[in-house]
Amino acid sequence: MDLKLTKDDEAFRDEVRAFIKSNYPEAMRVANPETDLTKEQSLLWHRILHKKGWVAPLWPKEYGGPGWSITQRFVWQQETTRAGAMPPLAFSVTMVGPVIYTFGNDAQKQRFLPRILSGDDWWCQGYSEPGAGSDLAAVRTKAVRDGNHYVVNGHKTWTTLAQHADWIFCLVRTDPAAKPQAGISFLLIDMKTPGITVRPIITLDGTHEVNDIFFEDVRVPVENLIGEENKGWTYAKFLLGNERTGMAGIGRSYRQLDRLKEIVRSEIAVHDPAYSEFQKDIARLEVDLLALEATELRVVSQLARGIDPGAAASLFKIRGTEIYQRLTDLTHRAIGSYGLAVRDRTLSTNAFTPGPAYGHIALEKYLNARKLSIYGGSNEIQRNIIAKMVLGL
Repeated sequence: MDLKLTKDDEAFRDEVRAFIKSNYPEAMRVANPETDLTKEQSLLWHRILHKKGWVAPLWPKEYGGPGWSITQRFVWQQETTRAGAMPPLAFSVTMVGPVIYTFGNDAQKQRFLPRILSGDDWWCQGYSEPGAGSDLAAVRTKAVRDGNHYVVNGHKTWTTLAQHADWIFCLVRTDPAAKPQAGISFLLIDMKTPGITVRPIITLDGTHEVNDIFFEDVRVPVENLIGEENKGWTYAKFLLGNERTGMAGIGRSYRQLDRLKEIVRSEIAVHDPAYSEFQKDIARLEVDLLALEATELRVVSQLARGIDPGAAASLFKIRGTEIYQRLTDLTHRAIGSYGLAVRDRTLSTNAFTPGPAYGHIALEKYLNARKLSIYGGSNEIQRNIIAKMVLGL
């Protein structure tokens, strides 16, 4: 299903396809890029896109964006996800960058935006805490003003790829006496600052993707405060809106769907009763994915005409993540006993238990996909947002 494109948009799509085909680094084509790539490998595509001027599709041209139309942005997102290309550093480009150019002062824009675009600074997100996940208003990490610095103490968790990060953007409590949302500030913190400890969290699939971060009397210059003190909740909601909009993951789901069909054909005999059951499940998933894609196209069309899509970001987050979870669940079932295969990380990152070429990634993808309905605001929270914005409940 395609958006109706003008001739110029069609030419742009052809240019994007050709550019990806010719320039996407072979070193980044690994089974699980989120955990398999080194920091330098992860930056290869980012730097290629920066040189091309395409690293920040959503940014205004005045801050380094390419100046694309909404339709061109959609074409770019569609083509890159279907090609399996990793996006530029998401926490840097998609999340903190727009916060800085929207709410930051001129000095902050000049200092941080060029280094975000170039990839010289890798950012991570300091939102979740042991007692504050989807309920971010419950954050307890404190920032106490001391002259020209804030002194930060607290604990952030599930911090993705913090082991690579140069900077972290944090929600911190600057007014413990205020109502929960009213006493939070948005602070930029250099990860090299004394008092910061990063502790790996090894997940069930054996990967190191997330971390605990501890702050012990970390001194942060007041100039690193974004916007106004105690107004961080506004900036946090703005950032999450940008994050959730990209969570539909339609291209990723289509790739997984094609892989699932291939596996079912290879592993299950046509005369096996399980074959017809898998075909029914696949058909249901494909219909749901087509419906989600049609919704996305409708929203893109609305945006192109200046219409506010309302709660669409929450809808995309719910449906996109749930469809992908169902795909990985069905893939894991289709592989059967090969789905138990995992990496032998005690030997090397390239050592796997025996089985077909796809067997080694089944359990990892299945386990890793469990997080999708939780991060970025749990799907239960997204349903509450829809109930409030659409149904007025």
